[in-house]
Amino acid sequence: MSNFSPRRLRWINFLCGAAALLVNAGAQNQMTAFVGAKIIPISSDPIENGVMLVQEGRIIAIGTKASVAIPASAVVQDASGKIIMPGLVDTHSHIGQVALADKSSPVHPEVRAIDSINVRDASLQRARAGGITTVNIMPGSGTLIGGQTVYLKLRHGNTIDDLMIPTKSGRVAGGLKMANGTNPQGEPPFPGTRGKAAALVRENFVAAQDYREKIERAKGDPEKLPARDLKLEILVDVLKGERVVHHHTHRHDDIMTVLRLKKEFGFRLVLQHVSEGYKVAEEIAAMKVPCSVIVLDSPGGKLEARDMDWKTGGVLERAGVVVGFHTDDYVTDSRLFLRSAALAVRAGMTRSGALRAVTKTNAVMMDMDDKVGSLEPGKDADFIVLSGDPLSVYTRVLETWVEGKKVFDRSDPKDRLVATGGYGSGNPRAAHLCCFHE
Repeated sequence: MSNFSPRRLRWINFLCGAAALLVNAGAQNQMTAFVGAKIIPISSDPIENGVMLVQEGRIIAIGTKASVAIPASAVVQDASGKIIMPGLVDTHSHIGQVALADKSSPVHPEVRAIDSINVRDASLQRARAGGITTVNIMPGSGTLIGGQTVYLKLRHGNTIDDLMIPTKSGRVAGGLKMANGTNPQGEPPFPGTRGKAAALVRENFVAAQDYREKIERAKGDPEKLPARDLKLEILVDVLKGERVVHHHTHRHDDIMTVLRLKKEFGFRLVLQHVSEGYKVAEEIAAMKVPCSVIVLDSPGGKLEARDMDWKTGGVLERAGVVVGFHTDDYVTDSRLFLRSAALAVRAGMTRSGALRAVTKTNAVMMDMDDKVGSLEPGKDADFIVLSGDPLSVYTRVLETWVEGKKVFDRSDPKDRLVATGGYGSGNPRAAHLCCFHE
């Protein structure tokens, strides 16, 4: 039993809480200087023995020791012998146990990935272990229009609200997942052929055009407005360019179908996967459509991806296409994302282009390059600390930082377990159920 009265206990709790808030505020306001590392800003040339100042979740300054003055009050982090580069941006992932394609209908743009993600799932920490700080989580590709994707910052958070990113208009940042090829084919009401698949997509966008025109003609008059339609509402956002289409496609003929639909309806587009993109690189370049490429290091998978090739990134790059990479996690494990860039360089892509393809280029595809993707003053302090060259198979992600806060530390036994695998690495309850020891 306590000797304190209830009133005194309330005051003690209040003062402790206030002190904790002051400590947290002070820590957030504290400037940190990362010194000694080779810094790869992506937006400019690498900086040997560099300095990066971080405060309140933002990059304050970056440069050489001679060009950046370190305030006496700053906390200095010695990163000598290491590499610092921007946090990786993944344009296509399925981490967080996100619900995949709902087979109740071939078309459901009203479905939101945000309503089916578990941010406490171990897969998010796997992504942090791979250096990923920003991610586009998507529904699956088993439907023509699979639903709304969501862009997340991989902060540590209690609920998905803590990871969401608001747009300038105030909505949750994200795109729209679409797909063609064999995945969305099936028994009625699903299309049985590629031609029928394209016809169904066209039919829905024509309906969205009509819906938009009715809204415009109503001029805000409630009596003239059409009944609210959640499906068409999202497609109207796409037609307006407010939401980009992330389109799963593999074969070169399927890629050309998507390009025709883009030309017809004018929506903004990122081609996802593009296994045979190298076969129609000039056509993609002519339409100025960016490509998010998947790179696999082992054979197998689906028949329509049979001609997938490591050279795709390089061929598209030389054609003038904006090229990024993605994991499609679990297709490629998030912990191995940097390997995609390395394999592309091995097959002919430039080193600088490959590094942009996992950082700045992907940020551009997600309309987030004003915040992430490169290390520049004013941008979010999202970065990773590497043990060596980012394209070396021997390099390890040592630390991952999001908005100036460390979210992965390989020296922490729990984080190291996630990075290396082993018993309990994919099960957050394992440590509580057995005899876990380091």
